[in-house]
Amino acid sequence: MLSEKAIIQKTMKGDRQAQRLLYERYAGAMYAICLRYAKSTLEAEDILQESFVKVFNSISKFNNKAKLSTWITRIVINTALNSERSKLYLYPMVDVEDIGQQHYQSVNLDRYSFEELLTMVRTLPDGCRIVFNLYAIEGYTHKEIAAQLNISEGTSKSQFSRARKLLKELIEQENKMAYEQAR
Repeated sequence: MLSEKAIIQKTMKGDRQAQRLLYERYAGAMYAICLRYAKSTLEAEDILQESFVKVFNSISKFNNKAKLSTWITRIVINTALNSERSKLYLYPMVDVEDIGQQHYQSVNLDRYSFEELLTMVRTLPDGCRIVFNLYAIEGYTHKEIAAQLNISEGTSKSQFSRARKLLKELIEQENKMAYEQAR
C-alpha cells in the first residue's frame, strides 16, 4: 500500500493508478459532502467527478501545509458552491440586517438516520440549504459565507435562521406522523 505522500507524488506525475488510489481513498467522504449541497444523487455525482478532475489538475499546488483531506474537501465545497451559484441568482434571498435572537428548542434527532436527515436538508430552498451546510456543517462564519456567496452577513444569517425553522417544522411533522401511526 502506497503512503499518502507517494500517492501525491505519483499523482503529480499523472500516474493513473495513483489517481485511482487517491480517488478510492477520499471519494466516499467527499460524496457525502456533495450530497449535502446537491438536490439529487446525479447532481452530487457530477460535483464529485468535477471535483476530482480539479484535484488531479491542481495537485501540484498542494503544499502539505494542510492535510490532504482538508485540501480536497475545500475543492469539493468550492465546486459545489460554483455549481449552485448560478442557481442562487434565480431565487431571491431576503436580506434581514437585524434578526432578533431566536432561541430554538433542542430537537432529538436520535431516531433519524443520516439518509433521513440528508433528505430533509435537501428539501430546503437552495439559498437556505447552502448557507445551512456552510454554517452548521462546514463551520464557516456568516462573514465568510457572505464573502463566498456575494451576499450580506444579514442575508446569510436570515437564510440560516429560515433553514433552521424549516428543518424544525419538517421534524415536527415527521414526529407527528410517527405518533399518529403508533396510535
